[in-house]
Amino acid sequence: MPRPVFLGEFEQLVLSALLLIEGEPYALRLREEVERVTGRSVSRGALYRTLDRLQRKGYVAVSVEKGGHERRGYLRRRFRVTAAGRATLRAARDAWMGIWSDLARVLR
Repeated sequence: MPRPVFLGEFEQLVLSALLLIEGEPYALRLREEVERVTGRSVSRGALYRTLDRLQRKGYVAVSVEKGGHERRGYLRRRFRVTAAGRATLRAARDAWMGIWSDLARVLR
């Protein structure tokens, strides 16, 4: 049986936000969505480190496109959740749902 993979809270937020945004967003749009949903400020560094880690794990795919004149030619990265990322996020959700349903009676 494969070893279960656990996602950190911020990794779950980033994957969830990626799934909620139409298309393959840039990091800025993703950052705005995470901030909107959580009400918390997100640093660029934390977001990019998390995206890089999720990419290494195979949960996020990245496509690169050349930036236009407004970006002075700097490359842009677009992000999307892979099938493995969806499956892992689903497993994390199921685990939390089980825990929260058990906690519901304790927290009353």
